[in-house]
Amino acid sequence: MQIDQELDTRGLNCPLPILKAKKALAELTSGQILRVVSTDTGSMRDFEAFAKQTGNELVEQSTEGKDFIHVLRRR
Repeated sequence: MQIDQELDTRGLNCPLPILKAKKALAELTSGQILRVVSTDTGSMRDFEAFAKQTGNELVEQSTEGKDFIHVLRRR
């Protein structure tokens, strides 16, 4: 999968990872992929809700050590 932009939000807590992701997605064109790395334990459910509310596709979520990875496709 081609990642068009990566956003590092490690160390930031809710709502900052979502707000930064929203801003980054606004700069992408439809269909482009954003990968967000977060250390916020609540980010898994936050990004699920964010995707449902905004219509952006949550392509995948995973955990790598203490990092939570969220991959979103711009609507």
